Amino acid sequence: MLERLFEGAIWRSRFIVLLAVIFGLLGAIVLFIVASMDIWEITSYTFNTIMSGGHPAKYHEKIVSNIIGAVDLYLIAVVMFIFSFGIYELFISNIDEAAGKNGSTLLSITSLDQLKDKIAKVIVMVLVVNFFQKVLYTNFTTPLDLLYFAGSITLLAVGLYFLGKVGK
Repeated sequence: MLERLFEGAIWRSRFIVLLAVIFGLLGAIVLFIVASMDIWEITSYTFNTIMSGGHPAKYHEKIVSNIIGAVDLYLIAVVMFIFSFGIYELFISNIDEAAGKNGSTLLSITSLDQLKDKIAKVIVMVLVVNFFQKVLYTNFTTPLDLLYFAGSITLLAVGLYFLGKVGK
């Protein structure tokens, strides 16, 4: 009897992961809102710049950098969603709503390894996007700088290629 009570308590303790699910979803929502506000801000900036007839210094870099930054936030929000859904499905229950929608397996998580793989792929994309955001503000002064830049792009492309092959 004591064993059954103890095992029952251990089994029910899995519900503590609901904190990670709830706050993961909350974090994702916050990131979506912040990224959307960033897009709105750069849209207003662009509209005001067009209306004033001006073309400030580094105009294109600012627009592209802000949009890439917002995409970066959206991707991190997606990581939070995948994490929350995956943890819920692994520890609590399958999400019935998701199962009935055209057999979609986008958020279907059946193991911790599968959850790690999905999160890792999105994190790699976050890093790639972040890399390109940083490149916008890099000053290339020598031909060697350009060669390093070309090499880094090539290595990223090769890495993404192999990342895609691993999942298949």
